This record gives sequence, structure tokens and C-alpha cells, in this order.
Amino acid sequence: MPRIAVIPGDGVGPEIIDAVIPVLETLSDLMNLPLDLRFFEAGDETKRKRGVALPEETLNGVMNSDATLMVAIGESAREVILPLRQKLDLYVNLRPAKSYPVPRAIPGFDLTIVRENTEDLYVMSGWRGQDTAVDLRIITRRASERICRFGYRYARGKGKSRVYVVHKANVLGGCMLFREVCSRVAEEEGFDYREMYVDSAAMRIAMDRPFDVIITTNMFGDILSDLAAAFIGGLGMYPSANIGESRAIFEPVHGTAPEIAGKNIANPMATILSAAMMMGWLGHEGGSKLIEEAVRRACELGYTTPDVGGSMRTKEVGLKISEIMREIGESINF
Repeated sequence: MPRIAVIPGDGVGPEIIDAVIPVLETLSDLMNLPLDLRFFEAGDETKRKRGVALPEETLNGVMNSDATLMVAIGESAREVILPLRQKLDLYVNLRPAKSYPVPRAIPGFDLTIVRENTEDLYVMSGWRGQDTAVDLRIITRRASERICRFGYRYARGKGKSRVYVVHKANVLGGCMLFREVCSRVAEEEGFDYREMYVDSAAMRIAMDRPFDVIITTNMFGDILSDLAAAFIGGLGMYPSANIGESRAIFEPVHGTAPEIAGKNIANPMATILSAAMMMGWLGHEGGSKLIEEAVRRACELGYTTPDVGGSMRTKEVGLKISEIMREIGESINF
């Protein structure tokens, strides 16, 4: 019985979780796979009530679970997700941007960004004076090697050959090290080494997209993935995973969307697709594909929220996806 920690977070998080739980319950029923869902709190509201954004019991709950599904954290994100990534050594941020049949999505868009997740500018090291601020950018050989190796092996497993290492080695010393390491790893993993400067990569994402997978550093991956979101209908369609050697946290790329919180119109599909990634990581690939196919059919049928051209409420979308899963599941033997 997989033990799953669930962290709704802030803003639209709780209403999105209300839409995701029926999907997980339906999957559990169809696969005859009991899921032990355990709910924990973290984020702005938690900090307001308890004085800390990431309570000890939440950290322990995540560490003692097989996987974690988290929605969105507000202003206290650096006190929640960054420490979780560091403490659990979740060195991979995997962001597959894949288009589904919704308005403004580019048909056939399929780009996965493999982002190093533990260092770069996000180590939060530096200082600030009255008129000057310094942020230290840390790039190490160890972190560069393992993210590159993960990226190439991920690409091989998915049958992807157009893998590019994205950096700014013409300017930044850390990127020089990153490029050096990745070029060696590419050869060891049997790939032709391809690289691109980050500014050129941004332009090529918008123009002709010559790549299937981008392996890059922490901040560059953060920025490029938001650009990729523009081609799949927005952040409401964008799942992600934070992966380590034995633990993983799955979450949508979007934030708390406070301007629509409580209106029940937030798009739950990014979190539902994150749940699909979670099931695949837990070894239930059939369940992962079932969720993905149900999302695709829901989009085709217009069972979507206003951000992607629909008129449904958040929970209604989750219930429709659950119904479609049952329709599909009747013909599948898990």
C-alpha cells in the first residue's frame, strides 16, 4: 500500500486537492491498489497559525512516505520547497511540457526540461548591504554529473535522441564546469553531445524547437520551463516532479494564484498530471497512462476550466476525469 503525503498548501491548493482526490480514489479502485493518503500542512497559512511554514511533523511525514503530492506554496515557498529539496536531496526537477487539445496549445509540443534542483543561485547564499546585494551561484562537479546522467538516461528510456545541454559557458565559470561535465557524461551514455546557450535556447523554444530534452542548471531551468508553458496552454497544464534517489515530491509548476483562490475555477490538470507522474515513479505505469489518457479525452470534450477555454469548476473537472477513467478502465486489465 503506497503511503502518500498530501500537502494542499496555499491559495488555490485546497480546492485543487478536492478535485484530485476523486481521481486518486478512482485509480485505487480500478487497480485494486489501496492508497494511504496522509494530509499535512505547510505554507503561508501554516506559518501564520504556527509561526513556521514547514512544521516538523510535515517534514517527518514527507520523509516517511513513499511519495508526496503537493500543490502550491505562497510567499513562504523558500521556507518549504527549497528546504525539502535540500533535506531529501531531490536533485532532479523534471518538467515535461506536453500539449493537450486545449486552446492556445501548440499541437505536438513535447519538451522535457531536466533541471538541476539543489544548487545554483537557489542555495540562498550571499549577503545584502545598503546599496549592494550578492547572491552566490554554486555549481559543483558532483551535482552537474548526476543531473546530466539522469537526463541522458531519462531520454534513452523515453526514446528521445535530441538532447541539448543548455548553459551560458561563454560568460559564467559555473557553466564552463557544467559543460565540461555534461560533454563527458554524454559520451559515456552513448549520446552525441549537443549544447546551446540559454538565450539562444529561449529563442529556439519559441521558433523551431530542435530538442526533445533540455538538461540545464537550476535557474535557467526555472525560467525556460515557464516559457515552455506558453506553448501548452499555460501553467495550469504543467506538471513536475522533484526526484532523488529514494524519495520524490510531485507538484504543478503553477503557484497559488491568490487572485482566483476560493472561486473554484483553478485548473486542477497540472496537479492531476503530477499525480500521474507520481504513479509512474511508484511503479504503476498503467495507472499513470490511464490518468494521462483521461486528461487528454477531457480536454477533447471541453471538460476544462476557464483558463483553457472551458467553463467548468475545479472539482467538476476532477469528477469528469474520474468518470472517463472508469469508462476506459472497464476495457483495461491492470
